[in-house]
Amino acid sequence: MSKIVTVSLPDIGEGVVEGEVVEWLKKEGESLKQDEPVVVVMTDKATVELPAPYPGTLAKQHHKPGEIAIKDKPLYDIEVEK
Repeated sequence: MSKIVTVSLPDIGEGVVEGEVVEWLKKEGESLKQDEPVVVVMTDKATVELPAPYPGTLAKQHHKPGEIAIKDKPLYDIEVEK
């Protein structure tokens, strides 16, 4: 059995509250390992690769490249085994 876990844009630090999705390193349906980079996000301070917090499958990308992701709002979903 599996469940969907929504991953939000984390607090990247220095008061950053949003970031542009530059590139998805994984496609929907691809498997993820814990701590494996999933998405590249650019802020006004830095460009960072954000890792998967859990192993599973990338179920949904909530933003397309070029769109702005907001801190604490959904970035992507992971399907994880219970």
